[in-house]
Amino acid sequence: MRLLDLFCGAGGAAMGYHRAGFDEIVGVDIKPQPHYPFTFVQGDALEYVALHGREFDVIHASPPCQHYSAMQHIKKNKHKWPDLIEPTRIQLQITGKPFVIENVIGAPLRIDLLLCGSMFGLRMIRHRIFESNMPMPLLTLTCHHENMYDPWHWGVKQREEMSAGMGIDWFMTREEVREAIPPAYTEFIGRQLLNKEPS
Repeated sequence: MRLLDLFCGAGGAAMGYHRAGFDEIVGVDIKPQPHYPFTFVQGDALEYVALHGREFDVIHASPPCQHYSAMQHIKKNKHKWPDLIEPTRIQLQITGKPFVIENVIGAPLRIDLLLCGSMFGLRMIRHRIFESNMPMPLLTLTCHHENMYDPWHWGVKQREEMSAGMGIDWFMTREEVREAIPPAYTEFIGRQLLNKEPS
């Protein structure tokens, strides 16, 4: 199974799909990603999917979240960031392939799935929403926020602590970790797509 990882960053989503059992993963990002752990192509994600999307079995997309994040709304900076969800959705629909779009709460996605680090035993809260043209599980684990260690909300910003909190076991810079999602999220989704039992 081949997976295309759009707006890939340093590979948090990609690693989860790899752990779920995807054989080949290609990441695309407009910026260099020297720590991406799989095949990487530097380029425009929407142009790439338009040209090559049909070559893959599944497409994952994590468009930049800053336009929708609560922090940018507080700072009144959202206009400085691109609004790429709708263009991404259109390109993915054109391919006719199974796809997953991930973003922050507040982004204009249909919420087919909401995941939190505490559902997977991670020591952090990092809610993310997912839209897909494939069936997502109707029932997931419950969030457990009691006494939760959360490096984002409690001001602890050391790279090592952030990586450990998210289950990232390969090198990322501090900023790369801040942009990533925990691999556990996409491992869970990838297993659904591959019809595998949860590990």
